[in-house]
Amino acid sequence: MPTRVHEFAWPDRVVIGTIGLPGARTFYLQVRAGTQIVSVALEKQQSALLAEKIDEILDQLITVEGNPFSVPTSTPIELVDNDQLESVQEQFCAGAMSLGWDPITAQVVIEAHPITDVDADDNDESLDEDGAHEPEMLLVRMPVGTARAFAKRTREIVGAGRPTCSLCGYPIDADGHICTLPEV
Repeated sequence: MPTRVHEFAWPDRVVIGTIGLPGARTFYLQVRAGTQIVSVALEKQQSALLAEKIDEILDQLITVEGNPFSVPTSTPIELVDNDQLESVQEQFCAGAMSLGWDPITAQVVIEAHPITDVDADDNDESLDEDGAHEPEMLLVRMPVGTARAFAKRTREIVGAGRPTCSLCGYPIDADGHICTLPEV
């Protein structure tokens, strides 16, 4: 069965956002072009790593002699997006992800694939006739300025979680914290 690709070549918006309170947040990669919106659930660590690696790609491109891609060193102010997520209807929960660079279009490319259960008993015949389990993926291409703004916002969203205890390193919940100091 062919993979259904949710492709966004020049998205109007691409952000990481959350739903829920710190400690119980669900992270989403949300992409919109016109009226088409796709929201994919991510782990906090996936979100943080995505931002880190995007910045690494952009910083490496800056070192290319003459910077032919006009990569900004910081987030262009006109691309800052601090708005909430739009209507969230989770398409799938991301498992494998890949990140790349397309020098032809000068865009950062993100691919997200759903978590799959590898089970010897599963086969293509187990798919529903209505395609409810058809394979799918998200493919997003974003220009360098948008990618820089995406990485900045993502770092801020990830960092807005629960504060960390300076003694034990575990997160401090809103309703308190029992510090578990290591024995000496």
